[in-house]
Amino acid sequence: MSEQQTVFVVDDDDALRDSILWLLESIGLSAEMHASATDFLKACNPERSGCLLLDVRMPGMSGMELLERLKANNVLLPVIIITGHGDVPMAVRAIKSGALDFIQKPFNGQDLLDRVQYALKLDQENRLKRSEISHLRAHFDTLTPREREIMDHVAAGKSSKIIARDLGISAKTVDIHRANIMKKLQVHSVADLIQTKLALRS
Repeated sequence: MSEQQTVFVVDDDDALRDSILWLLESIGLSAEMHASATDFLKACNPERSGCLLLDVRMPGMSGMELLERLKANNVLLPVIIITGHGDVPMAVRAIKSGALDFIQKPFNGQDLLDRVQYALKLDQENRLKRSEISHLRAHFDTLTPREREIMDHVAAGKSSKIIARDLGISAKTVDIHRANIMKKLQVHSVADLIQTKLALRS
């Protein structure tokens, strides 16, 4: 991993937290334990990479309520719901609300580790993607309104001559704008330009 990742565990069952902590640390994963959703929210930092193991049924704020609060606050950690047999419909509802996965108690240790490692990998990939989009957005924001207009025409596959005719300017002016666009966006071809435009839409 390029940065330290943490498995955040939110469960009111002391024995289960201890068991999960031992399991995670046995393969060198860093873990942080919380006995309630409220405790986790107080300590939560969206910038920290990792995943969340969340008990669905707890006193006070439930796992579902915490999931909804995280979503509202744009905290994008992958969430694995820990559920009892009777809570499966609630866990399915949690998946529809944005949770990545759910695992039933009692769970197999290796199964839990496999799901956690997948969630950590996913979080790392998602953070990299968001960082790349942010980088592209910063470059895009340096374009002038005219450059953005011409970028749309270039991405649509139009030649400088046709763009010039459509906008009532010279083909040479279009070429100058096109060169500026490529330089500002740090792309080298129309294909790269199209990929950038598509990425900024996502």
